[in-house]
Amino acid sequence: MLDPKYVREHETEVRKALEDCKSKVDLSLYLDLERRRRDLTVSVDKRKARLNQASEEMAKLKKEGKDITPYRAKLQELSDEIKQMDAEIAAVEKDFHEVELMVCNLPDKSVPVGGEEANQEVRRVGEPRKFDFKPKSHDELGVALGILDFERAAKVSGARFFSLGGLGAKLERALVNFMLDLNGSKGYQEMVVPHLVNYQSMEMSGQFPKFIEQAFAVEKDGFYLIPTSEVSLANLHRGETFPTGSLPKKYMAFSPCYRREAGSYGKDTKGLIRLHQFNKVELFYFVEPDKSMEALEQLTSDAEDILKKLGLPYRVVVLAAGDKSFSSVKTYDLEVWLPSQNSYREISSCSNCTDFQARRGGIKVKREGAKPELVHTLNGSGLAIGRTWLALLENYQQADGSILIPEALQPYLGGLKAITPAKP
Repeated sequence: MLDPKYVREHETEVRKALEDCKSKVDLSLYLDLERRRRDLTVSVDKRKARLNQASEEMAKLKKEGKDITPYRAKLQELSDEIKQMDAEIAAVEKDFHEVELMVCNLPDKSVPVGGEEANQEVRRVGEPRKFDFKPKSHDELGVALGILDFERAAKVSGARFFSLGGLGAKLERALVNFMLDLNGSKGYQEMVVPHLVNYQSMEMSGQFPKFIEQAFAVEKDGFYLIPTSEVSLANLHRGETFPTGSLPKKYMAFSPCYRREAGSYGKDTKGLIRLHQFNKVELFYFVEPDKSMEALEQLTSDAEDILKKLGLPYRVVVLAAGDKSFSSVKTYDLEVWLPSQNSYREISSCSNCTDFQARRGGIKVKREGAKPELVHTLNGSGLAIGRTWLALLENYQQADGSILIPEALQPYLGGLKAITPAKP
């Protein structure tokens, strides 16, 4: 959430920023409800002060043996007014909260204006391989090698699911361990977190109510399957205040991610690009407010290092205001090269959410000589496992359909140097 005082005092700037983000929120309604809430609160506080004063005067008169009948009527009148106004405040507060939850975080001034077409490439790393044969797609390669299966997964669950077998499953596990080990060496604390979370956790992380249609719900129990372990990691310290000198706090978690992909039917229906369930290693930061932009660069660098060590060509793109994530002020996408598509595709998003999530969750830090203040949070994929798996197959494929294993992964596969087709 945004700071209502900031929105009120910078209305023109906020309107422009929301327009840049292509937000459809009614800012006039936001400001009207926020004003009514403040006015009502001031009025009811005055009445409560008068009620307290009248109560004290009545108690004094009663002690002196004087008639307190006139005060009783006044006290009852004030009490009734306060009760009515408290109900009004609760109703306005509810309406205001519903509106403010739909207001996205405002883009940083360094973010380009526009939609997806305005995204700007920051850098490219690695040269895409030039094949002397026509490269196949990862789904063709995986199915031919007998390590990837869509048909049996569809029998179990339906469309947009998959299963891995043999060396395909081992390659996935190798990637998970490789990423956890590499990120762990950089100070990230490994966590195992819940995959089923409550509504408040989804709301605090910025998933709800904006993206409620994308979530898988376990309605009977009031749980939701996480779309990313960012949700669980963000909520670990909900309602807490970090003591002086305890930040930054860096977490990582491996988990399945579950997304309905509502509205995406017909897009990327083949292969492992867009699924209802996929695995990911998530990186998460809690930092002091003035250090989050520096942390974003470090977080992005940490995610990039995985691609570098795997020898996968990629590029870094800063997302425009109309394409950045809902909760962030600035997002970098890492896009890996896929030979079969002759293009780069997203494999990680690294975002600085500043105090947007922390305000929802009441997460603060106490710095030396200062009052507690809201922390800043950041998140990034380090990396999406399935997309890394498919990128390895496509970039390391050989003419005979075999897949070379990059050197960094070989120790995690018992020294295996290649996945080769089964002999007839």
